[in-house]
Amino acid sequence: MADGTIVKEAAEAKKTEKTVKTEDTTCLWREFKRTGDQGLRDRLTLTYAPLVKYVAGRLGSGLPNHVEESDLVSYGLLGLISAIERYEPSRDVKFETYAVTRIRGSIIDELRSMDWVPRSIRARARDIERTIGALESALGRAPTDEEIAAKLGVTVEELGDSLLDISRSSIAALDELWTSSSGSGDPVALVDTIEDPLAAAPEAELAVTEIKEVLGDAIAALPEREKLVVTLYYFEELTLREIGEVLGVTESRVSQLHTKAVLRLKARLAGSQARAAVEA
Repeated sequence: MADGTIVKEAAEAKKTEKTVKTEDTTCLWREFKRTGDQGLRDRLTLTYAPLVKYVAGRLGSGLPNHVEESDLVSYGLLGLISAIERYEPSRDVKFETYAVTRIRGSIIDELRSMDWVPRSIRARARDIERTIGALESALGRAPTDEEIAAKLGVTVEELGDSLLDISRSSIAALDELWTSSSGSGDPVALVDTIEDPLAAAPEAELAVTEIKEVLGDAIAALPEREKLVVTLYYFEELTLREIGEVLGVTESRVSQLHTKAVLRLKARLAGSQARAAVEA
């Protein structure tokens, strides 16, 4: 089946999912933004609470069993409240799109503060990322699993096991590619990169445009299967299990492909930033 057909069918399947419904959210938003009333904020929080459950479920599927989904929901609620307080209805962006990124970021920040990821797994992730970057520079293309494994001095099976460990023990996600490299300040959500006609910061807009172009080129250069996983996961919002059903592979295999794609993109962006620094 052609990739375009798969994506189309996946999109149609997602249209059947339940979405947040409310009687008169427009008036509710208008009143909240006018008055800042906490009671109205609480009503909006209840209205959009299902988004938190959705995001927590997606993140939780790739985490160890000892991480309770109820804890993820609690962390996510803080992100939802922040999203409600920061959202500007006048901008042509759906609140659900904006909120999902904030909710995810809040959960990820809290998990990072717990520092529960083993150092050995963090080290393996960095090694694989650096290896992919070095091979891409040398070969001028995306390296195969066999080439990555050979460079690391492991078997292809051992590389696959490492990718699974990384996917289960980290929150590696495409969203993280948009966070500040210094680790300071608020993370930059994808929705925050949409042009605001009232903004007067052309330098910042140029930087964002360049990042989007680099990321777009990096995604386009991914091997077809990894590119399809990225498309289905981030743009069609399928779960890893659903993607596995679409592709006819196991959920663990999809997890490997997703982790590999993210590490490739990180390596590609790191290489672009290094080249930019040299040229500057």
